[in-house]
Amino acid sequence: MNEEEVIKDILAGNVNRYSEIVREYQTIVANLCFKIGGPKMDIPELTQQVFVELYSALPRFKFQSKLSTFIYRITVNVVCKEIKHNSRWLTSAEGATLPEITADQPNAEQAIVYSERHQNLHRAIGRLHTEQRTALVLYTFNDFSYNDIAEVMQCTVAKVESLIFRARKNLKKILGQQ
Repeated sequence: MNEEEVIKDILAGNVNRYSEIVREYQTIVANLCFKIGGPKMDIPELTQQVFVELYSALPRFKFQSKLSTFIYRITVNVVCKEIKHNSRWLTSAEGATLPEITADQPNAEQAIVYSERHQNLHRAIGRLHTEQRTALVLYTFNDFSYNDIAEVMQCTVAKVESLIFRARKNLKKILGQQ
C-alpha cells in the first residue's frame, strides 16, 4: 500500500480507500490499546475511536513522518484520555486472555507458571504511571527506538530515556513486592 497515494485519494474525496488504512493498522492499534490500557478497557471501542480521530486528523498529516507514527500518536492519546476519563478503569488482569500454550511449554505445570508470570507482569505494567507504561510498551513490545517514542509521545528523547529507566525501576519494585 502506497500510504501517501491512499491518503491523498482520501483527502480528494475517495473515502472508500480509508478501509485500506483500517485493514492495515486495525490489529496493531488494538494490540497497542490493550498493552497500554489493559484488559478492563473496551478495546474495540478504543480502536474505533482511534480510526475516527485519525480520519479527522488526516488533513493535518504532513508526510514528515511515517503514517504508522501518526497512528501510534493518536492511539496513545486516545488511550491516555480514556484512562484519565474512566474512573472505573482498573489495572488488574482479571478477564485477560491467557497466553497460548506453545511447544516450549510441554506440560500443564509449566503452562500455569508461565500464565501466572504473564498475568503478574501485566498487572505490574498496569500499575505504572501512564507515560512510563506507554514508553515501556512502545520500546519493549513494539521495538520502537527512543527517537520514534519521542515522536509518538511528543516529548524529548531525554524524557523517553528517563521514562523507560523509571518504568523499569518501578517494575522491579512492584514485582519484588508480589
